[in-house]
Amino acid sequence: MLCTLALLAALAAAPADLALLGVVTGERPESRVAILRAQGRTRLVGLGESAFGGRVVSIDVTSVTLDYAGEPLTVRLPAEAAARAAAPAPTPAPTDAGKPPEDPATPARTLSRKTVEARLSAEIPRILAETTIVPVTEDGRVVGFSVTRIPDGSLLGEAGLRAGDVLTRVNDVPIDSLATLIGLWPKLQGADHLSAVVLRNGHPVSLAVTLK
Repeated sequence: MLCTLALLAALAAAPADLALLGVVTGERPESRVAILRAQGRTRLVGLGESAFGGRVVSIDVTSVTLDYAGEPLTVRLPAEAAARAAAPAPTPAPTDAGKPPEDPATPARTLSRKTVEARLSAEIPRILAETTIVPVTEDGRVVGFSVTRIPDGSLLGEAGLRAGDVLTRVNDVPIDSLATLIGLWPKLQGADHLSAVVLRNGHPVSLAVTLK
């Protein structure tokens, strides 16, 4: 009996390396998404969902609380990330009609599909762990995501994205929610041309990558 209780307690315990990597906020608490990492895996979870043996019972701007067999556990963002999350996101400027110009510092480029796929396979854990995005709202609706941090030397930077950019469109799809952004992933995997519109220093800029 004692062995059974000990086993159940172990199964209900939170992983020792459980960490909160980021929080995607929204207008309503129930629309927030937490990015958790433990045991070498990264999970995006919403309110009421399960992850790493616990159930998410609340998501704050800088913390998430999970329930483990009746015992609440609160995991917080590191101090530096928490300070960024608490800072107000920039308000996007109105976009100009037509296709925005390129930034000369990040012109359109051509990359090898084979190389991109290999780098994505190697870099995805680091990108998930080190990239921070914050939704930008206008009149109560999400109009893009501010990229407040990206990992140095990653494929994101090589594709032209910079920390401080506000991502508003990808392949002509308006980025109006985290679900829209995540939902684009399977559609983009077989694409030969990837394009994005970002607000950089308040001005719309085009980013484009061709895969060969």
